Amino acid sequence: MRKIIRHIRKLRSDDRGIAATEFGLIVVPLMVILLGAFDIGYQSYVRAQLQGVLNDVARTAVVESPDFSGYAGTSTEERIENAIQERVNGIARNATYTITQTNFYEFSGVGNAEKLLTDNNTNGEYDAVDGDCFEDINNNGAFDLDAGDTGQGGADDVVYYEVTITMPRIVPVMGLIGVPDNYAITAQAAVRNQPFEDQVVPPTVCGP
Repeated sequence: MRKIIRHIRKLRSDDRGIAATEFGLIVVPLMVILLGAFDIGYQSYVRAQLQGVLNDVARTAVVESPDFSGYAGTSTEERIENAIQERVNGIARNATYTITQTNFYEFSGVGNAEKLLTDNNTNGEYDAVDGDCFEDINNNGAFDLDAGDTGQGGADDVVYYEVTITMPRIVPVMGLIGVPDNYAITAQAAVRNQPFEDQVVPPTVCGP
């Protein structure tokens, strides 16, 4: 019994290998933190580059005949999309793109419904049966909760761009801690086309 007690006391005071044991306990959370920081840093870098490319392309597109001759496409909108993709592909690995181009009559229309011009029953909503009137921005004859029309629009119109890229994470093991396998990075920009001619005024539509 005394021998057992002596051995227990020796083991209790023996600190050989303690550094390896402590390292084994902290290495997993430490690696998760380091990989997470690297992952977030790369994501921020891609987002900044995407926003820079979008801003540059949007500024190029504001003139009457923008020069996107180096990019494929049968329309200005297609060439703009290809310009964004080709310039971002170098930093975004295996990315897929969702690009929208929407034009508005003015900046205040972005993200809002078409402007209500007459509200006969003062309820703040368009009621055709009461003869309310609105600005038909997209010229489709119907009141829309989204005031935009697709494409680049015309002179003096405001064009709103939204680009979302989906791409695999640079550190795939992040999925082990429940993080999605892909990034979804979005950039937006809103610019006004140059006044190369008179802006088309949207028609006024009234209910019967």
